Amino acid sequence: MLAKEKIIDALKRVKDRDLNKSIVEIGGIRNIKINEDRVSLKIAVSKMGTGAQMELQQEIVQIVKNEGASSVGLRFDQLSDDEIEAAGGFPKPKYEGPALLNPESPTTFIAVTSGKGGVGKSTVSVNLATSLVRLGKRVGIIDADIYGFSVPDMMGIDERPQVVENRILPVERFGVKVISMGFFVENNAPVIWRGPMLGKMINQFFTDVEWGELDYLILDLPPGTGDVALDIHKMLPHSKEILVSTPHATAAFVAARAGTMAIKTHHEILGIVENMAYFESELTGEKEYVFGKGGGDRLSEELKTEILGRIPLGQPELDEEEFAPSIYSESDKIGAVYIEIAKRVIEKTKRKTKA
Repeated sequence: MLAKEKIIDALKRVKDRDLNKSIVEIGGIRNIKINEDRVSLKIAVSKMGTGAQMELQQEIVQIVKNEGASSVGLRFDQLSDDEIEAAGGFPKPKYEGPALLNPESPTTFIAVTSGKGGVGKSTVSVNLATSLVRLGKRVGIIDADIYGFSVPDMMGIDERPQVVENRILPVERFGVKVISMGFFVENNAPVIWRGPMLGKMINQFFTDVEWGELDYLILDLPPGTGDVALDIHKMLPHSKEILVSTPHATAAFVAARAGTMAIKTHHEILGIVENMAYFESELTGEKEYVFGKGGGDRLSEELKTEILGRIPLGQPELDEEEFAPSIYSESDKIGAVYIEIAKRVIEKTKRKTKA
């Protein structure tokens, strides 16, 4: 004689195809009725109307018949969202792309951008990168300003990346791993490429470069909201954004466009760096606001974010032994400002990075 307990025990080996768990374990058996050797079942599944449901139906009917049923009536029901969540939810699809772009990657991407050129975006990028290294972080930088690449020159890099087993090894300088379009052109030649070729090159910077383990990858984006910036925003699984502007009202106005693009592509704005905020006299200590005041504050209000730091006008002291025309030392006043900005960045992203 057919027994309900025996049928349930037999059905323990039947798995919901989408949750990959037994239909008994997930509470999928809603009802069983036995009338002599005829069995009626109501089974709840995670997804209805699929090919997997048809497979499940055939398997259940065969198992119940093997237990002695002459006929099997089967109806399906839908598991509730709460039941699906209690069962562990749907397994995430296996990621097969480059490790750096894996949504589970521990690397925090920080895109440094501006609304217009000439506001010191690349200077902020390289000094933020070196400051994060000084604070013990593992850092890389992609010079993604394809038409206006300048990071190698700013950091005093005069060597090229090496290629080992079809993998590009980034150049390391001041502890920062660097890759730039500048490494792949001769004699500072202009890059005359259209959007699709640029996108392919940027993609190679993520897929073909041996970055190793990074806490942060800084992306020095081209100014504005053109193809390259948009491609990168779409390519990254998650990204933070730092906007660079001067105190001038127009610079802040156009920077807002870049910030709006970040928001629309679901990336988080970390804050604003107001560059060339003032000039401080070495003789008197007096501050002169050469480019005006208030642009950064208006931008932060518009985008509902904070000002990470204000960088005064200045120039690093050149060290002939470690020539890097745009890198400030830790002991420099401006270098100290960058350290404080880097500390704030770490504080705001500490949930994402490794200790």
